[in-house]
Amino acid sequence: MEKRRYPVRQTPSIPKADMVFGVQSVMETLRSGKEIERLLIQKDQVFPELQKLAVELQIPLAKVPIEKLNRITRKNHQGVICFVSPIRYVPVHNVLTQVFEEGQTPLFLMLDRVTDVRNFGAIARTAECAGAQALLVPFKGGAQVNSDAMKTSSGALNYLPVSREGSILDTLHYLRDSGLQVVACTEKGEDNLYDVDFTVPTVVIMGSEEDGISEQLLKLSDHKVRIPLLGQVESLNVSAATAVVMYEAVRQRQKK
Repeated sequence: MEKRRYPVRQTPSIPKADMVFGVQSVMETLRSGKEIERLLIQKDQVFPELQKLAVELQIPLAKVPIEKLNRITRKNHQGVICFVSPIRYVPVHNVLTQVFEEGQTPLFLMLDRVTDVRNFGAIARTAECAGAQALLVPFKGGAQVNSDAMKTSSGALNYLPVSREGSILDTLHYLRDSGLQVVACTEKGEDNLYDVDFTVPTVVIMGSEEDGISEQLLKLSDHKVRIPLLGQVESLNVSAATAVVMYEAVRQRQKK
């Protein structure tokens, strides 16, 4: 398998605490250009300037009960809390362009509604070790990249480019149009994992523990693969399943 030459991404300089609260403090944090993981606003309060800024900057925003904010911090949050991301997201087209320019064969991993932080961190660790050039996650409905995710990834999130996409469906269309085959790992797959050619440009999709991969993404898949299971348990944890799929790609590419 060809050696990856994607440059090591430096860890951004951020405060030790990844949480900021209070209207003015949050406003200044948003304006500072830091990568914001999510913004929580008390649902019975209106902060027009803050909400307008969040929309302009495309920051994930959720209106939540005050009880949830109080569980996060008992300090004077004024109905507003935001979380600063420990990583900086990279546009998927930037990563793909560089991968092609350097003569590499793309191996991307897309996560559809994987929300468990520790699963996410473990998946990122596997993807980085397997030589994936990008991890693609949705703008909403995915795991928060926080200190737990960083710890579980064993630092892999410092090196693996992560793209947070407003529409992973549109992203998948873009990748297909760019020449990548789409391999969806699903229990209902028609193809055996080991019968698929992973030596060509590929994006692998892994779905949530509860619902799997959405129908819209499955319809765009070139291969719906299943992992052979010989025991009594009907499925693997998504992190373990990801490792099986990614290392089948590694095995095939090393034989080239």
